[in-house]
Formats: sequence, C-alpha cells, structure tokens
Amino acid sequence: MKAKHQRLTLALLALAAVVAAALLAMSALKDQASFFYAPSDVARQGLPLGRAVRLGGMVQAGSIKRAPDGVTVHFVVGDGIATTPVTFAGITPDLFRERSGVVAEGQFNADGSFTATNLLAKHDEKYMPPELAGKMHETRTLKP
Repeated sequence: MKAKHQRLTLALLALAAVVAAALLAMSALKDQASFFYAPSDVARQGLPLGRAVRLGGMVQAGSIKRAPDGVTVHFVVGDGIATTPVTFAGITPDLFRERSGVVAEGQFNADGSFTATNLLAKHDEKYMPPELAGKMHETRTLKP
C-alpha cells in the first residue's frame, strides 16, 4: 500500500470518527434540549405536548395566586398578544413578581395550561443585588 493511500485511509477514518462523535453527542443531548416559546407562539403554532420546553414572557398584573399549601403558585404569563396560565410548585426566585419577566421550564398540558418545574426570573440591566446596592457609592478615605 502506498503512503498516499494510507494517508487517505487515515483521513477517511478520522472523518468517520468525528461524524460518529457528533452524532453520539447530538443523540445524548436531544433529551436535554429545551425549546423556547412565547404565549403568542403557542397560540399561533399549537401546543407542543409531551416535551420539555421553556415559556417566556411577563407575569401579568394581579395574576399571582398562592395556594393554601404554601408552595404552589398559579400565575399568567403574557407577551402582549396572548396569555398562558402557569402552575409552579416550589420556591419562587426573589425577583419573581408581577409585571416582571419570567422564563418557566416545564411542559404544556392538553388544556392549554403550563406546568413549570423551574422558574427563572429576569431582571433589567439596572438590577443591583441588595448586598451591593448600598456599598456602590460608599467612599472611603485612608487616614495615616
């Protein structure tokens, strides 16, 4: 076998190995992939039932209702065009409030509601953690 044929064979084997690794990685990650939907996307395209998705939008004013059990929260997410009712059982983030952005991870139900397993509260660029808010403008002088 000539050296030229050996290099060609090795290059083809390396290419096949890279393709196999990419396919293996994609098949392992397909269960972890989570698609992002806004309420208007769901109204336009229909419900993606039976798969993990993310629902994003603004928490509607006056929609947060806490259940008597203390951990279940019902609220409505909207994007200015459509709204979707959401149920979440767990501890909500500190930034979760009405008229703020939220991304809920979970699944759609057949009735059009959304059951969240995780909530991510969004904040604007002006957000400052409470621990740093007062110290930001604090000045100090060195005394000899």
